[in-house]
Amino acid sequence: MAGLAPKTKVLRDGRWSEQDAAILVPGDIISIKLGDIIPADARLLEGDPLKIDQSALTGESLPVNKHPGDEVFSGSTCKQGEIEAIVIATGVHTFFGKAAHLVDSTNNVGHFQKVLAAIGNFCICSIAIGMLVEIIVMYPVQHRLYRDGIDNLLVLLIGGIPIAMPTVLSVTMAIGSHRLSQQGAITKRMTAIEEMAGMDVLCSDKTGTLTLNKLTVDRSMIELFTKDVDKDGVLLYAARASRVENQDAIDACIVGMLADPKEARAGIKEVHFLPFNPVEKRTAITYIDEQGKWHRASKGAPEQIIELCGLKEDASRKVHALIDKFADRGLRSLGVARQEIPEKTKDSAGDPWEFLGLLPVFDPPRHDSAETILRALNLGVNVKMITGDQLAIGKETGRRLGMGTNMYPSSTLLGDKSTELTGIPIDELIEKADGFAGVFPEHKYEIVRRLQERKHICGMTGDGVNDAPALKKADIGIAVADATDAARGASDIVLTEPGLSVIISAVLTSRAIFQRMKNYTIYAVSITIRIVLGFMLIALIWRFDFSPFMVLIIAILNDGTIMTISKDRVKPSPVPDSWKLKEIFATGVVLGAYMALITVIFFYLAHDTDFFTEKFGVHPIKEKADELTAALYLQVSIISQALIFVTRSRSWSFVERPGMLLVTAFLAAQLVATVIAVYASWSFARIEGIGWGWAGVIWIFSCITYFPLDVLKFTTRHTLSGKAWDNLLQNKTAFTNKKDYGKGEREAQWAAAQRTLHGLQIVETSDLFHDNNSYHELSEIAEQAKRRAEVARLRELHTLKGHMESVVKLKGLDIETIQQHYTV
Repeated sequence: MAGLAPKTKVLRDGRWSEQDAAILVPGDIISIKLGDIIPADARLLEGDPLKIDQSALTGESLPVNKHPGDEVFSGSTCKQGEIEAIVIATGVHTFFGKAAHLVDSTNNVGHFQKVLAAIGNFCICSIAIGMLVEIIVMYPVQHRLYRDGIDNLLVLLIGGIPIAMPTVLSVTMAIGSHRLSQQGAITKRMTAIEEMAGMDVLCSDKTGTLTLNKLTVDRSMIELFTKDVDKDGVLLYAARASRVENQDAIDACIVGMLADPKEARAGIKEVHFLPFNPVEKRTAITYIDEQGKWHRASKGAPEQIIELCGLKEDASRKVHALIDKFADRGLRSLGVARQEIPEKTKDSAGDPWEFLGLLPVFDPPRHDSAETILRALNLGVNVKMITGDQLAIGKETGRRLGMGTNMYPSSTLLGDKSTELTGIPIDELIEKADGFAGVFPEHKYEIVRRLQERKHICGMTGDGVNDAPALKKADIGIAVADATDAARGASDIVLTEPGLSVIISAVLTSRAIFQRMKNYTIYAVSITIRIVLGFMLIALIWRFDFSPFMVLIIAILNDGTIMTISKDRVKPSPVPDSWKLKEIFATGVVLGAYMALITVIFFYLAHDTDFFTEKFGVHPIKEKADELTAALYLQVSIISQALIFVTRSRSWSFVERPGMLLVTAFLAAQLVATVIAVYASWSFARIEGIGWGWAGVIWIFSCITYFPLDVLKFTTRHTLSGKAWDNLLQNKTAFTNKKDYGKGEREAQWAAAQRTLHGLQIVETSDLFHDNNSYHELSEIAEQAKRRAEVARLRELHTLKGHMESVVKLKGLDIETIQQHYTV
């Protein structure tokens, strides 16, 4: 096996020798040539430039040029050239080694575990306080019997602990995970569903995710330099100068632009083909056409084609200006030329070469990427492009996708947290950037770490070994389709279909799943408070001992059937979701306290008065403890489980239609509870049937006392949002804390009024959600990203056509019905 270890040529003791790469130390001089895998991080010494394939590190398939003085990284491959280099890092200190170390050292505790622990602690503390109060009052003050006191403590313990919570939440996530798998997202870690619902930043790889990872020619930007050949003609000459078999990426791209790849050799006879080589940097074909004339066609690096054609200074300057223009937009240029060969021999010089045109080559965005990014921004998710490619290419892709061009090179990420680059702190720069280019694994990891420090829930997509550290560090690591095993191993969710659209579908599904879980947790907290407070007050005020067995029946029936919430109908949140524990606990306490109070009032009316007997004609039960237990059992059971319809809805509970399964489960559970209250005669549980008359009265009482639950829910939410105080203070200019005393808001209102006055449409937000009771505010960075994307789009509207289309769209007119006589 030792013979399989990687080898390298190293200069030791003044002599070159082949040694195991493992023995290298910083300071060694090594030799790098075509085909070598770089054994350690090194800096190039004097010599010709190299072409290095860094796909193992950056995920980018095209090699990059490395000049003397540049660094090359362990794990990358030499594709062209030969040079000596000095080793600067080995082992875990290399870029590749650091990436592997980052994967091993990352171990995040999920939000779900923290939230579950917080809710569990809250419920247990509530029960402990209730039990402590009961113990203090029942024994030292009331001198109750030991067994009676134990029964009352058991009632709080059995009824208060949300025993079904882990099961309900796990079942909900498991069903959601199955749903996601049908959409093309396989969940490896179920709690990632909850985190995806709260994701507000998505760092996406460019190559293969936002783009097709397949080079193509931008036909609309082809530049012509001869009058008798059109754009299709230039493409045909370029295709003839390409291989039709055993193609490289450029040849496949050019031939693929033809309507039929067979056209590349149609009607001609190939005499000789000159393949690409690093010296001439071009390909060429010598062929005979159908008239028997001999021709040559060549394509390659524009500088080589310019030199081949011997262009004059003015023409050469024009070509170079176009090359620079393409380069600024991240487009690679290919020159195309042709010549005739009167001598009709393959070795003859032929007539002068004629420069035909320039072809701009780029990796095109996926057809659905732009729409998907817009949908993500409307959902409050800020998409950042993280690419190993050049900055200009990243900006061009961002421009084409409509996601803004506020991008930076990876060098801006270097330095500590206090370092300020480009005028703003690094953390703020990462937050406001639309993307980063030229990044390595450590950079991706750093981006995720800093975003998490800014309290963002961060998702990261990736496909290669280079992405593994960031995938593991991110809250939601997403391995895209065709990802390597290393990326899949480090991720939480694996996509089975290409592109970002699957992720957006998964976000919406995750938010629906999250809503179900959040609805249930509010319900569980409320029930804990209502059981503890209600039964504690009844036990202490009236010294009434409720049966622990009946509380167990309530827990089994209600918690057993509540699992159907995992299939409930819900509306996904229009913004990233989060466990607002303050809202959950406050809502739970308010609703639970109200239900406890209602139970106390019901017990008072049944135990101390003849209210129900006088109003409804039912027989009195105030002297019958067993029948009081039955009545109290039914009232607690009905109103407790009915609470789920309040917590599951954002608006009035009777307006938002619940899932059929949930309604069926509720009716089934309460029918069983009603039958038990009506007919049960269990001496061991101290319960005696109360008859259908009392059952009807309790149902009516429960329905009447149910409606205020919605009002309390709205009041609590409104109070917690701070809007109640804002409405009171912010509208008073003297007291407002708005910037410039709300001047900007007043100007926006005036602008909206003027637009209406002139018949222009008011700019509206996405119509994806129409819910007046939902939170419409997008996260701040997503809103800023939307503005940058709009600015990037408007920059394209420099032509008269663009201006006309903009005005027509602004006025809400149908451009198809207008006769288009304006000049483009």
